[in-house]
Amino acid sequence: MTSAADRKLFMLDTNVLMHDPASLFRFQEHDIFIPMIVLEELDHGKKGLSDVARNARQASRFLDELVHLTALDDIDQGIPLTRTDYAGRIDERCQGRLFFQTRRLAASLPVSLPGDIPDNSILATLLALSEECPNRQVVLVSKDINMRIKATVLGLRAEDYHNDQVLDDVNLLYSGAIELPPDFWDTHGGKMESWQERGRTFYRVQGPLVKDFFPNQYLYLADESQFEAIVRRRENGSAVIELARDFRTPQHAVWGIQARNREQNFALNVLLDPDIDFVTLLGSAGTGKTLLALAAGLVMTLDQKLYREIIMSRETIPLGEDIGFLPGTEEEKMTPWMGALLDNLELLSSHENAGAWERAATNTLLLNRVKVRSLNFMRGRTFLNRYIILDEAQNLTSKQMKTLITRAGPGTKIVCLGNIGQIDTPYLTGTTSGLTYVVDRFKQWPHAAHITLRRGERSRLADFASDAL
Repeated sequence: MTSAADRKLFMLDTNVLMHDPASLFRFQEHDIFIPMIVLEELDHGKKGLSDVARNARQASRFLDELVHLTALDDIDQGIPLTRTDYAGRIDERCQGRLFFQTRRLAASLPVSLPGDIPDNSILATLLALSEECPNRQVVLVSKDINMRIKATVLGLRAEDYHNDQVLDDVNLLYSGAIELPPDFWDTHGGKMESWQERGRTFYRVQGPLVKDFFPNQYLYLADESQFEAIVRRRENGSAVIELARDFRTPQHAVWGIQARNREQNFALNVLLDPDIDFVTLLGSAGTGKTLLALAAGLVMTLDQKLYREIIMSRETIPLGEDIGFLPGTEEEKMTPWMGALLDNLELLSSHENAGAWERAATNTLLLNRVKVRSLNFMRGRTFLNRYIILDEAQNLTSKQMKTLITRAGPGTKIVCLGNIGQIDTPYLTGTTSGLTYVVDRFKQWPHAAHITLRRGERSRLADFASDAL
């Protein structure tokens, strides 16, 4: 049991509550302090239909529920941070208390930090609280880097909000592939079984590496054998692996597209597998994420008829100045944001020997089966037998990813594409991105697969620019 002196007092910045309203219940046995200026900022930010506004309203609802649990005379003593689930069970991890600023806390800031700015008002309250509670560790929790810097300059403790951090280091993220040691068959092939089923080749292997395998993980040997396989399942200390199909040859091209490297070949294996419902592809620009996902989608929608249509969407965050209001339908509004997908669609629909009329007819056919949708209108929908491509998924939070993935109905496949190194959403990093979150959470599920594409295949100019600039 933590003593009162050892319990920290965390002051929450407004952006933490707007980022995760449930952050109130994430500090276990420690106490939380909410300055009055934070309540003001929550009130100002609650209007609108954005996720930030929804989070502000949810945070206010949480605070309202907690306030009604205690008498007005006891607010200065702190409100117990009790929380129950849908079954009525109390979350025993929440043992701290919630304190509101009920009186003016006076502290003198440097002249260069005027107190009428909300951030500086929070810092003044933090400084006064630290002086009033010298025996307690008072810590500011903020998603604002500059806010944490200013607090540190004033000699105050400040931390980022780490509860939604999936990993300590983004380099530890599951890659989806593993290079087998050269002696793999010597150590794992002693009791090997092999068989064929529906034209596919399977092996059952046993050995020390089996315990580290994940479902649908890509295995390969970097020798002349060019052995490539996919882990299908683990059972009783053994693993069943399937020989991967080779999509590098023209006769096995996917809608005219051939795999150009090992990772692209694996991506096509899992994209074309109807038993895999969820695929994540990570990689820098030019690695072929969008092209592979779209080519596989066209084959499974138009040729194999496994899906009714392809739905493409992405988070609408501009690289430079916002282009402002866009007239037209939902699809017309989304067209400027979907340039990468439409460029790849044009490449897939072009044929060297086709005339202008044939190309126009092909484009019309494809566009009738490929729909562009906005993420803003996904909430509450259910997609049946659809092939969904979420581009730039690294800009989504874990909550947004959950909202979108749970839209999938029976027979729907979701493909998430992104580059952890290109996050444009404020307060998101490589370790807190929703894409990182789903890669880590889905790696144990037998109907999900992930691969990190390493090598750019766009052009020699793009490859050199990526390395040199």
